[in-house]
Amino acid sequence: MKAASPASIHKNRRGFRRQLRELPAFRALLRAVEADFYQDLPLPGPVLDLGCGDGHFAEVAFQQQLDVGLDPWWEPLTEAAARGRHRRMTYALGAPMPFADGSFRTVVSNSVLEHIPDVTPVLQEVGRVLAPGGWFHFAVPGPNFRRFLSVARMFDALGMSGTAERYRRLFDRISRHRYYWQPEEWQERLGRAGLVVDRWWTYFSPGALAALEWGHPLGLPTVLVKRLTGRWLLVPKDWNLWLTERILRRFYEEPLPEAGAYLFFSVRKPLEEQGADVFDRSVLE
Repeated sequence: MKAASPASIHKNRRGFRRQLRELPAFRALLRAVEADFYQDLPLPGPVLDLGCGDGHFAEVAFQQQLDVGLDPWWEPLTEAAARGRHRRMTYALGAPMPFADGSFRTVVSNSVLEHIPDVTPVLQEVGRVLAPGGWFHFAVPGPNFRRFLSVARMFDALGMSGTAERYRRLFDRISRHRYYWQPEEWQERLGRAGLVVDRWWTYFSPGALAALEWGHPLGLPTVLVKRLTGRWLLVPKDWNLWLTERILRRFYEEPLPEAGAYLFFSVRKPLEEQGADVFDRSVLE
């Protein structure tokens, strides 16, 4: 299965700066890159935001208000409700979902599926709640993520493969990543759920991933700031972030690489011969 990247991706530099003001730098870089992908994708409603978290990504990535935000964690769900970027909030797991068959025309799930212990039932549920002809857009780390980790590559170059693998396992735990599947593996599992890959592409070069990797320890003070003030940055001003933006901008603006650390999928549920445009509007009631 060959990658089919978009012909062009509009770069929202204002959105990138906003992300830097509101998130730790390493997360801001990744989310800004991902938010740009959704600007030219089909997003017919009703739209389900699967694993919506605190709603920040929905606030910056989508111009329209999404119909439903679903998450299994109560605290971030209350934050998402306060942002008002979803018409309805649902406190539930990804399997089973409390929605009727064919309730949505679009499901989005950004950097969520890799954290779920058993993702297969969730994919089955996405296939069930999507209406025929509906879209499923999602982002996940790919098999290059572990290979690109800069510290692990250094240990590999020194012939310390055991230490390199231990570091990769440590980063797996820090990132809470459970899957680094090949695109073909995702294609197979999506197919079992009745879904067909329309196109996919890779993103985030080794340099961009190094910025994210080193941003984890360098961003530890922001955790304390978040707990004390409710926001990630103590001084979220452009002048204070000038150097950070200069360092990260080249990774934000880089073209899609031939081999990237992450994978983005745009998937569709095939049309049926009858009832192809029927979905349950009761989800919005």
